[in-house]
Amino acid sequence: MDAFNENSNEQQAQQPMGCLNRFSKTIKVVIIGLLILLLMIPMFMIENLISERGQTQEEAINEVSQKWSLAQTITGPYLNLQYPVVTENNGEKTVSIKDLILFPDELTVNGQLKTEILKRSIYEVNVYQSELTLKGSFSSEELKKSRIDMEQLQFDRVAICLNLTDMRGISEQISITLGDSVYIFEPGMDNRGINNTGVHAIANLSELKQNKELPYEIKIKLKGSQSLNFIPLGKTTRVDLKANWNTPSFTGNYLPNNRNITEKEFSAQWQVLNLNRNYSQVMIDYTNSNIKDIDNSSFGVNFKIPVEQYQQSMRSAKYAILIILLTFGVIFFTEIMNKTRIHALQYLLVGLALCLFYSLLLSFSEHIGFNPAYLLSSALTIILIGGYMFGITKQKKPSLIMSGLLTILYIYIFVLIQLETFALLAGSLGLFIILAMVMYFSKKIDWFNE
Repeated sequence: MDAFNENSNEQQAQQPMGCLNRFSKTIKVVIIGLLILLLMIPMFMIENLISERGQTQEEAINEVSQKWSLAQTITGPYLNLQYPVVTENNGEKTVSIKDLILFPDELTVNGQLKTEILKRSIYEVNVYQSELTLKGSFSSEELKKSRIDMEQLQFDRVAICLNLTDMRGISEQISITLGDSVYIFEPGMDNRGINNTGVHAIANLSELKQNKELPYEIKIKLKGSQSLNFIPLGKTTRVDLKANWNTPSFTGNYLPNNRNITEKEFSAQWQVLNLNRNYSQVMIDYTNSNIKDIDNSSFGVNFKIPVEQYQQSMRSAKYAILIILLTFGVIFFTEIMNKTRIHALQYLLVGLALCLFYSLLLSFSEHIGFNPAYLLSSALTIILIGGYMFGITKQKKPSLIMSGLLTILYIYIFVLIQLETFALLAGSLGLFIILAMVMYFSKKIDWFNE
């Protein structure tokens, strides 16, 4: 009787142990899944760090730009003419002054820019000094087309306006040669311009009444940073720029008709007609909507230094869960096929090493560029994890398999980051192949036996 009780107790003790052994692989998979979710916490922190460093870079660029001069947009020259308007209310007549804007018939800009690099900590900002010549002509033809009463316009006090984004960029006094006269610009707009920032000059332009064409010429020495833009105010606007910069980015509503980019410099030419924009040559009682149309018609060139390490680091970090999942999968298959036991803590350490790759990538890329940083960070990570696998299993084969897998994965992710047009196609095909391989190896495992 005692022997029977002892056998019964042994069977009861072995039964839960057998159940655990039967589902041990499933339990291990669940644990691995929880570890992957846990590793998303440091990855989230690293992604925040990447965003923070990118924001720090923008702040450094803005700080240097504020002290040097901001990106410049040149609007003008144009004429502001005033005329009286009489209104009657309850028998009382009130005279108010209204503004009329006349844009030039021709606007030609020739510019030579000299760029230089300023540094703020580890960040670089491109600034420039420019010598610009603005030429063209004004006439009253558009006023007559618009049926403006020429007698009402105050031609004796016309404001010649030139809007600039940042007045600190002006290096020398600005004057305009208009017909046979020369006028010196005064600071501010005196409420006579489209925008509030810029310079103006008051002139007697009674010659416009006689339908005379008034040629003009302005020479400006202007500093700025990151970009230089123009507003096409002329019936025909032509801009010809040259600069000692080999990576220009042409921005705005209009691309250059011609461009020539060499290893040391570039040149570009634009031509914009009044038919290409959404406002006329004469504006009466202009509104915010009109001003918005004018501002939106800008075009020019961007001199920003092509720094993409933060964007590329963020894109590579998006694939972290894929690399962690596949690495853990290979470790799990190695554990099953080689009949070795790998502790959950060891999985976690490998996962942390994979997360550290992105921190290394971010740190190195700020100093040596993204591509060399990616190569160096991936090499260090592969050596670390491959060596750790050899230390765990005491076998070369699992270590070499793991190193080879990580090498393929990091090459695959790097190619995806570089691709633009075919990134989605390559990513989808790659994931399909990876899933097929996982399914192939998983079918060889007996999930219900130790």
